[in-house]
Amino acid sequence: MKKVLVLLTALGAFSGLTHAQEKVKVLSTQELVNVCKFPASPESRSYCIGYTTAIYDTYLATRHPQHAMPYICVKQPAPSRDEVIGEFVKFSQTNQQTADKPAAGVFLGFLASRFPCAKK
Repeated sequence: MKKVLVLLTALGAFSGLTHAQEKVKVLSTQELVNVCKFPASPESRSYCIGYTTAIYDTYLATRHPQHAMPYICVKQPAPSRDEVIGEFVKFSQTNQQTADKPAAGVFLGFLASRFPCAKK
């Protein structure tokens, strides 16, 4: 029985190593822009809103007053999602050097430039 457990553990470790070496496909900025361009189909609009909202929600969830100070501060009343997404598309088209970069990082950079926090 112990030999079987050792063998299964070894196979599991090898399997984990194989998965660790796989390259994870990350959505590029250009791919996100292609989905978010207007006029969008209902499916692509839903994907775009869901993806960008998830990026921003993750940003909000990871802020901590002592360890991760906010750098995106959206003043109220906030612009509509469609307005912000449209601005992101324009931003990306004028900053072509970001086209092959991961979409989440570029979107956060855009939000930081569009909604900077006040200097203290």
